[in-house]
Amino acid sequence: MSTLEELDEVVMIFKNANCDFEIMHCNGSYPMPENEANLMCIQTLKKRYGCNVGYSGHESTLLKICITAVALGATSIERHITLDRAMYGSDQAASLEIGGLYRLVEYTREIEKALGNGEKSVTEKEKAIAKKLRKIETI
Repeated sequence: MSTLEELDEVVMIFKNANCDFEIMHCNGSYPMPENEANLMCIQTLKKRYGCNVGYSGHESTLLKICITAVALGATSIERHITLDRAMYGSDQAASLEIGGLYRLVEYTREIEKALGNGEKSVTEKEKAIAKKLRKIETI
């Protein structure tokens, strides 16, 4: 619920104080419609401020938006938790039950590993398969 100009002011406060900070991208509606997540903003904020950017999720779906945020570079995830999503309250439907929280952590760790380091290389397993499938050995 902030403009870039408002964020500029807040970021300057932290930078002037030589204080570590992380920006959290989110849409403040409860629950947030998935098509309003604007997850590409994570990269926009990283480039503009040169800092870590996390994601604060208010969607009623359990994991796909948060997992996508991780794949796009979110460095932290914030979600509300509840004992029962059917309980009364404005943010229960946008919260995770305990099992959902465990799955979010598990899937996030798996995605982090799957993202790799970004370097293009041929793994040892690929070399063995290439040797078997290629007519001309190039590796």
